[in-house]
Amino acid sequence: MQLSLYNTLNRKVEPFIPIEEGKALMYCCGPTVYNYAHIGNLRTYLFEDILRRTLEYNGYDVRHVMNITDVGHLSDDGDEGEDKMVKSAREKGKTITEIADMYTQAFFQDTDALNILRPTISCKATDHVTDMIALIERLEAKGHTYTAGGNVYFSIDTFPRYGELARLKVEDLQAGARIVVDPNKRNPMDFVLWFTQSKFANQAMVWPSPWGVGYPGWHIECSAMSIKYLGETFDLHCGGIDHIPVHHTNEIAQSEAATGKRWVNYWIHGEFLINETGKLSKSKGEFLTLSYLKERGYHPLDYRYFCLGGHYRSQLVFSWQALDSAKSARERLVKQVLALKGEAGSPSLTLSEGGRSYIETFIGHLNNDLNTPRALATIWTLLKDEELASDEKLALLYEADKILGLGLKDVKEEIVVIPEEVQALVDQRLEAKAAKEWAKADELRGIVEEMGYSLKDTSEGTIVTKICNQNSR
Repeated sequence: MQLSLYNTLNRKVEPFIPIEEGKALMYCCGPTVYNYAHIGNLRTYLFEDILRRTLEYNGYDVRHVMNITDVGHLSDDGDEGEDKMVKSAREKGKTITEIADMYTQAFFQDTDALNILRPTISCKATDHVTDMIALIERLEAKGHTYTAGGNVYFSIDTFPRYGELARLKVEDLQAGARIVVDPNKRNPMDFVLWFTQSKFANQAMVWPSPWGVGYPGWHIECSAMSIKYLGETFDLHCGGIDHIPVHHTNEIAQSEAATGKRWVNYWIHGEFLINETGKLSKSKGEFLTLSYLKERGYHPLDYRYFCLGGHYRSQLVFSWQALDSAKSARERLVKQVLALKGEAGSPSLTLSEGGRSYIETFIGHLNNDLNTPRALATIWTLLKDEELASDEKLALLYEADKILGLGLKDVKEEIVVIPEEVQALVDQRLEAKAAKEWAKADELRGIVEEMGYSLKDTSEGTIVTKICNQNSR
């Protein structure tokens, strides 16, 4: 089955046809490294990881570029407020470089823990200011810019297709514009390409430019860096749906105005992680990090499994109960893998017709716009199939995990120091077995397993182990 993806630009699922056969050029909007990533941010990177793994499974050589925003992203996407990096550095009493380095490292620690593949290229905005200036100069030469109040603006009136991605009508935007707007803008929806010192008198990060000493706007960085590393037209651009109306709309306008070419062929967007009150976000104080989940006793891959359970284009409702269910399901899957390893020793080198059918169904779901919930359901169905041998089930799980990324090859049992309360239950179970109270023994086994431990009866006694991954933290 050919890979098909929902293209936001055309609002439909379309077959993926790359520009160059066998290659996929993909740009993903990366983090603004002024604070820790919250779990809503991480959901976007997880869906992008599934996309990349699915592309690679289909034989594509993926060139995956992601920016690191360490300058230019204001506290409001519409050119209002101050630079998030400068604000964070001031509040935390650190230099901007210290802030950027600290949160970039924290971001990659989180993505590594979630088994998210690192980008082919991670590019920092501050390393590419000259590229941004060059792109602004191209726009200026073609008549798409104007200077007012010391700042350089993109004029959306010079780009007739402005708002195409978000299905925006420029006349409606002008009529419904906010009353308080930048007085320098000819059109309220124009956006800044380059700020000079006129924006903030004491701006900490500035560079010389043809328009004066200043710093770039946020939108220009993605255009400049993606063109530098992927070319003037590439296959895929990914991000969260919140980027559609402003950031991605502005990126398209400046990129295509500069090059005169279609910039991106497929726009892929992930939906929000929400709770009962709506979207989870830093600004609302609902700042759940991966580290906090770990402090609460969850493995990072519990959250990955939780996200796999929802389609990337559907809102996913977070609750502790839902995360508990994902944790329980992942641990059951790990337990199944351990059992299959014990029975088969190693995965089968060949697949039966039934086994091939399962993997084809699994990949078919992923090739149908990354349908991870159905792909997971296929895994649980094959585990229940009594026609399949243990070694074949193990082989199928390993194959599926090339995309799922749950680290199934690495799971192992480790004998650990057993808490007293667990050991007491184990002793009670032994007494129940000795008294042939089998129902009670089974009940006690179930309680122990719910506490995260497994029991294996041997001729030398009962071995108690805790299920974990080699990459657990």
